[in-house]
Amino acid sequence: MVDEQVLERAYRERLDENIIAHLASTKGISKEAAMDAYYGSRLAGMIEQGSYGIQYLDFKNLAQILIDTEPERFVGKSL
Repeated sequence: MVDEQVLERAYRERLDENIIAHLASTKGISKEAAMDAYYGSRLAGMIEQGSYGIQYLDFKNLAQILIDTEPERFVGKSL
């Protein structure tokens, strides 16, 4: 039987990857720039902490939340 915490960690890692890839595609920036924007965001912290069950939202919705609530994270980012 797989430990629930292991499954949760794997889910969150995949969620992070999906959010970053979607940010890069949506904003037309490199994956490195998307990683920088995401991992420095309040949203990433909320997902890590599991605040309000936010980590269970669709990755596309989470990416859009980041774009809408922290647009300064994307200023000056490019391919």
